[in-house]
Amino acid sequence: MAAKTVKYDESNIKTLSSLEHIRLRTGMYIGRLGSGHNPDDGIYILLKEVVDNSVDEFIMGNGKRISIRIDNGKVAVRDYGRGIPLGKVIDCVSIINTGGKFNDDVFQFSVGLNGVGTKAVNALSSQFRVVSYREKKYFEAIFEKGQLKHKSEGEARREPDGTLVEFIPDQSVFGEYSYNMEFVEKRMRHYAYLNSGLILELNGQEFSSESGLLDLLKDETGSDVLYEVGYWRGEQIEFSFTHTNNYGEEYFSFVNGQYTSDGGTHLSAFREGFLKAINEFFQGSFKGEDIREGIAAAVAIKLKNPMFESQTKNKLGNNDIKPWIMQEVKRGVDNYLRRNPVAARLLQDKIIQNEKLRTELNVVKKEAREAAKKIERKIPKLKDCKRHLGDGPEGENTMIFLTEGQSAAGSMVSARDVYTQAIFSLRGKPENMHAMRRTAIYKNEEMYNMMMALGIENDIEGLRYDKIVIATDADYDGFHIRILLLTFFLTFFEELVTKKHVFILETPLFRVRNKKETRYCYTPKERDEAQAALGSSAEVTRFKGLGEISPNEFGQFIGENIRLVSVDVQTLKGVPEILNFYMGANTPTRREFIMDNLINDL
Repeated sequence: MAAKTVKYDESNIKTLSSLEHIRLRTGMYIGRLGSGHNPDDGIYILLKEVVDNSVDEFIMGNGKRISIRIDNGKVAVRDYGRGIPLGKVIDCVSIINTGGKFNDDVFQFSVGLNGVGTKAVNALSSQFRVVSYREKKYFEAIFEKGQLKHKSEGEARREPDGTLVEFIPDQSVFGEYSYNMEFVEKRMRHYAYLNSGLILELNGQEFSSESGLLDLLKDETGSDVLYEVGYWRGEQIEFSFTHTNNYGEEYFSFVNGQYTSDGGTHLSAFREGFLKAINEFFQGSFKGEDIREGIAAAVAIKLKNPMFESQTKNKLGNNDIKPWIMQEVKRGVDNYLRRNPVAARLLQDKIIQNEKLRTELNVVKKEAREAAKKIERKIPKLKDCKRHLGDGPEGENTMIFLTEGQSAAGSMVSARDVYTQAIFSLRGKPENMHAMRRTAIYKNEEMYNMMMALGIENDIEGLRYDKIVIATDADYDGFHIRILLLTFFLTFFEELVTKKHVFILETPLFRVRNKKETRYCYTPKERDEAQAALGSSAEVTRFKGLGEISPNEFGQFIGENIRLVSVDVQTLKGVPEILNFYMGANTPTRREFIMDNLINDL
């Protein structure tokens, strides 16, 4: 059959307005959409873009307070800066590439999207209102889905200069959504750390910082540090550092106030500069892995022309900045160590201890590899996929399911996408790895195989999948396995969690069906609603485990409509205490806590 010929002439050529293009190609401007369950979801990007503009005003010396209110999805942000020039209010929120951030004399180190941010907020909001107060006058503009509906101007004698922006994210774009205030509060803390002297008020709660990144690292690490936090501030760089008893490395990196969750050239330059500073100070030749094992650090730089690898600015790409950052880091670290000899000695002891542990670990690694070779070269219990993280765009959506037993794995193997979805099946409950040394991984066959399957033996740079999805039954045993796996990751590979690679798979608890329709329900409330809709004769099935879901059914739960809950840690400070209480050797205390808080729902 011949392909249908489609007419192609002048009538096929379309020109979209700036805001129409944003609504049509939303991902180009704000990344993902989401419902608010992930801190990178679009509704938080909208909030960020508006607050960024207010922060830019503070950076330029105008306005020390920003008030933010979020109520039932409606966001209001009021700053006390200079206010948008009244004759350009409409242009600044509706025409792309219009704004003051292209003028270096006005904005030197902008954190916003340089002429796009507020326009994206306007285009993607069902209601958008902007009011500029300037020299006792005001200009107001009201939009709906990017279309101007009303404008007015006049006197405002009692209102101080500044800008008010109110918006409601459009549900026709974002679907059902809600703001997680923990995510918002974390953003406010970051703004405060990066802008000493700025006060941010969120629904009546104030956030401020006098010591910048020094405060950030103290708040994140708490008392779990080997020595007092080191701190350095230069003209274009600020950083703080210390070491903890944790495994791995933990960094908080920023460019012009933007949190670069994926790091970039500024972070790699910091790491290299730190390595050289330590070796020069101690006149040694320590390896980077021994120096940085257990490090916690925060680094922020200011650049006039930052080059990011995406519109949402998670990773910096400027290569020319490395030399001066390395020099500044060397200078700052050397200065701290000379002024703090006790800290210097503790750091040196930590590095030497890391060397010893690495040597011990290498011996165990060799033994484990030799044992693995004797058994089988292929990783047992792993059904791998054809693409992996690092294979370009095709590898960005890869995931590995950590399943509970063979029955669940069996259903998933038949239903999965063989190109992007791998499966690793656990025998049952893994060992509690809390408070163990890393050598314990190599003495535990299952944990060793899982580590090798993930590709994280040396560090998470070798991670083979973008998402690690814990897929267990929704019962007490399944929840226990989840906790044991999370304990393993937080003990040895906490970066997997902090960099948002770990997820929980949600699968339906009930199936309600009649002869015409089948509905899958994730909560008892959804089950009751489905029963009411399908009639009293509808059959109700309670899935006791993932293995009870047939392969034909399972495909829809791990396909386009997959439900994943991101495992997120707001601050690392409380993690050791939580793990010690719930997974440590304090069984009587834990039993008493459970009995006091037990909920009887019979």
